[in-house]
Amino acid sequence: MNVVFAGTPDFARVALQSLLAAGFRVPLVLTQPDRPAGRGMKLQASPVKQLALEHGIAVAQPRSLRLDGKYPDDPAAAQQALQAAQADVMVVAAYGLILPQWVLSLPRLGCLNIHA
Repeated sequence: MNVVFAGTPDFARVALQSLLAAGFRVPLVLTQPDRPAGRGMKLQASPVKQLALEHGIAVAQPRSLRLDGKYPDDPAAAQQALQAAQADVMVVAAYGLILPQWVLSLPRLGCLNIHA
């Protein structure tokens, strides 16, 4: 089963790790763009991105998923990545962006939003 994962903080990292440990195939992860952090305000990857990269999973970091929004290239690229992933289901855990209908409609079995 192909599971696309969307999440950003440590809580979401634990959920992604559990999916991987259970043997699910995760072809794509969506997470927030890298943000400045620490004393030097250097860009830092989210915990979810760090884990995805450790496992060789493709990562998309759109600033928005609104096709008619401020950053139209970001959702268009995310849409292509999601379609290529051929997800059966999408698991969302503390992602940080509102998922528009086009995202919710892509996975064959829908989207699951999990909470602590």
